[in-house]
Amino acid sequence: MGSIIAFANQKGGVAKTTTAHTLGDAFVEMGNSVLLVDLDPQACLTYAMGVDPDTLDLTLHDVFAGRVKTEEVVVESDESPALLPSSIDLAGAEVHLLTKTGREFVLARALKPLVDRYDYLLIDCGPSLGILTINGLTAADQVAIPFQCDTLSQRGVGQLLETVSDVRSFTNDDLAVLGGIATMFDGRTRLAHQVLESIEQQHGLRVLPPPIPKSVRVAEAPGKGRSVLNHARSSKPAAAYRDLAATIASEI
Repeated sequence: MGSIIAFANQKGGVAKTTTAHTLGDAFVEMGNSVLLVDLDPQACLTYAMGVDPDTLDLTLHDVFAGRVKTEEVVVESDESPALLPSSIDLAGAEVHLLTKTGREFVLARALKPLVDRYDYLLIDCGPSLGILTINGLTAADQVAIPFQCDTLSQRGVGQLLETVSDVRSFTNDDLAVLGGIATMFDGRTRLAHQVLESIEQQHGLRVLPPPIPKSVRVAEAPGKGRSVLNHARSSKPAAAYRDLAATIASEI
């Protein structure tokens, strides 16, 4: 059975999508089978994988609407992770789910036929704590929390941990916190080091090593439909993400 990891933080711009995408590539490099799940109506992960969401006939929205089986929507790849794509239509699914009984479990049910097919299933949650993110946390075995080393991102970590506590109480009592992931880390600044220390002290959240250094190479990669592992293989962020993938693999 594959490990299901959700990447979540209600604050946007903290590299959730980049981290899910790049770790997916890193796990594939390690010889694993990987499914990336785009749970964000903005479909940034789908786009970063080189897939135009506007041209897709079927997306996760169609699975949630009960029109198709999950297997029919998966976009397979020989050298990259498989993808369960999203589109802006998923925003409509979020509204639709609010009226449904068992709405928190829709994604868990959708992924059930696929869990034995992949070693890792990585869920990219959107920048909110709405019903879609609750679905991601309910379906996951563990949650990883990417955060940028600034004051506002630190606040978002605390809010997400409160949501995790609620999810454990009502929909997924086995949900574990894998740890925090420091992204866009600028080791030259005092603030970055202060936030890194206070995350652990204030929230009791272990930060998984190593921090991912800030680099334009990471920002360039999605525009080319690839992660930094394939865009700039020898860069410092690529090396850091490979080390992070090894850390996660050793603990799951």
